[in-house]
Amino acid sequence: MITLNKTIQLAALMGVTMLVTAGDAHAGNSFNTIAQNIVASISSLPGLLSGIAYMFGILLGVLGILKIKDHVENPGQVALKDGAIRLAAGGGLFALPIVYDAMLTTVGSGAGVSAAQMTAISGGGLF
Repeated sequence: MITLNKTIQLAALMGVTMLVTAGDAHAGNSFNTIAQNIVASISSLPGLLSGIAYMFGILLGVLGILKIKDHVENPGQVALKDGAIRLAAGGGLFALPIVYDAMLTTVGSGAGVSAAQMTAISGGGLF
């Protein structure tokens, strides 16, 4: 049976081993590298969200069709609005990546000309 003293010694040995072997592993981390890693990780997020939106849009569309089928079979028990709501939500989710892409194209990604630059280009006046 391991006593408390042996457990503390084992934990101390593991801690010292981790500190010795880690060495320079964390010496290169700075705020800049951490921020760059976060930006690189987030860059694939829109693709992931598009895939999730498509999957849930199709799922809600199928569930809406099934709910409308249930309404046709038994109109007293299942309301038509339940299927219609699921179809509308599924269509919205299915169209979300297309709307996001159109919004990004229209508004831009921050590379456009600002109002101050446009004033400087046009000669400084409003007209």
